[in-house]
Amino acid sequence: MSADEHDPGGLELAKSVARAFASGSGRIGAQRSRAGTGRRRRRAVAGQVSGAHPDDRDPQTLDATIGRLVAEHGWGTDVAVHGVFARWDTIVGAEVAQHCHPERFADGRLSVRADSTAWATQVRLLAPTVVRRINDELGDGTVTRIDVQGPAAPSWRKGLRTVRDGRGPRDTYG
Repeated sequence: MSADEHDPGGLELAKSVARAFASGSGRIGAQRSRAGTGRRRRRAVAGQVSGAHPDDRDPQTLDATIGRLVAEHGWGTDVAVHGVFARWDTIVGAEVAQHCHPERFADGRLSVRADSTAWATQVRLLAPTVVRRINDELGDGTVTRIDVQGPAAPSWRKGLRTVRDGRGPRDTYG
């Protein structure tokens, strides 16, 4: 390049960089002002670039967001088992579902409450079949055991039929 072709813009750019670092801002072109615009320049966050292609900063669907949340926290099995709660009547049949319902799931054990002792016995007999059906849907080993409880008996500790130091009536309530 000859002296006639000298570009003074390069010199101005070098001076601008030197002034920016001398003033402590560390930003190239910090001394240049945007007169009349009233806007500030936003610094790009490291690693983020804008473009025409979708990235993690774009709006996400609720389904994708919840799916990611469930996967991050390891709730996949719990969510799937509680989905079984909603489909209980299709898994065990309508008649059995009228008389028993699942209550909770923890550590591979599904707790089921029956409305009578007779239905509790029936569900205990059906438990291996129900475990197999649930594991067919959710994956082998998800549910390892079904605990069946009968109906909750009322407390006879207080009330008209209370006997001091007595154990109360002995009925199966079902």
